[in-house]
Amino acid sequence: MSAALETLRENVRTWLAGNAPKDWREAATHEAFVTGQRQWFGKLVAAGYAIPHWPAGWQGGGRSLAEQKVIYEELARADAPRLLLSFVSTYHVFATLQECGNDAQRARYLPAILEGETWCQGFSEPGAGSDLAAIKTRGERRGDVYVVNGQKLWSTMAQYADKCLLLVRTSSEGAKQAGLTYLLMDMKAPGVTVRPIHQIQGDEEFAEIFLDNVEVPLAERVGEEGAGWAVAQATLSSERGLTLMELGYRMRGSMGLLTDLIRKSGKAGDAGVLRELGRLSAQVDATCALADRFLHNRITGAEQVGDASIVKNSYSRTLRAWADLGVRVGGLLEQYRKPITFGDLNTGNWMADFMNSYAWTIAGGSEEVQRNIIAERMLEMPREPKSWVA
Repeated sequence: MSAALETLRENVRTWLAGNAPKDWREAATHEAFVTGQRQWFGKLVAAGYAIPHWPAGWQGGGRSLAEQKVIYEELARADAPRLLLSFVSTYHVFATLQECGNDAQRARYLPAILEGETWCQGFSEPGAGSDLAAIKTRGERRGDVYVVNGQKLWSTMAQYADKCLLLVRTSSEGAKQAGLTYLLMDMKAPGVTVRPIHQIQGDEEFAEIFLDNVEVPLAERVGEEGAGWAVAQATLSSERGLTLMELGYRMRGSMGLLTDLIRKSGKAGDAGVLRELGRLSAQVDATCALADRFLHNRITGAEQVGDASIVKNSYSRTLRAWADLGVRVGGLLEQYRKPITFGDLNTGNWMADFMNSYAWTIAGGSEEVQRNIIAERMLEMPREPKSWVA
């Protein structure tokens, strides 16, 4: 590692030692969690460590791939809170506006994100989760606004969001993908109702969004009318690949939770458990390497269709294996219901982590959808039949 990277690592480590919250896992309420997330994001922005993947000119942006790795590694090593509340804002919104937005949208929304404006994503619907092209929420153009009616589902942290990346159907003519339009919606607009979804592990990370004659100005459309499918690919590419670099390093940093558990459970001499730990460790390293390669290809313009899907599937499978090993090694004691830990995936609350890990095989496109993308668009295999006949 170069002297410059060593200096950066030392600076980040020193700063985290004095600033990273220590008691965030004990946040007893969602309100405490949200307050803590906003304070932590503000600190990271001020220090220049919140958006290393943004271009130069933004505070802390313009970092090289090696520098980003150092920052993510140190955040994981310090067990600092993951920025769940700002996740969509700093990754998905940025990637979408950077690739497909106009100058006015970038000038209006990107600085607001750094000041704490929170975004959610309104893509999935009842009956149209993994099959994104099947969405039915309608956007009808009336004068200088789109009037939107419908329902969105599985929207992360929507109950706390100020704005929403919204995909709507503006036409039913031709191919399903051709009738979609991409909008930027104000979550405080009349007609927007949000209901949190209570999940199996006790959290309320997701929410439903009901839209009743919601007006979205034409100026808040990203790309042309009917071009929403292409714009959504920029958002999904970020969700399936770019964000997983940070998550991969956090999982690697959490391997210590597993080794501690193995030691405390008296299974440090169990050859079978150690074999599984070794296999998992290699799996985690491979996932981090895939995420590194994805980001490198993206930066250099060498990204191919399917690259992000490979990273997504590798991460979701490894996360499930990580939590599964923890539950089995921890035995009955680790299966007792405990208070949940908001905003993280590798908490060491093994049963909660195990149940939460299944969400990642669906979020951002199911594992089966990713396999189809890899098979059909990367390997050029025959397309999946539309229906099976016995």
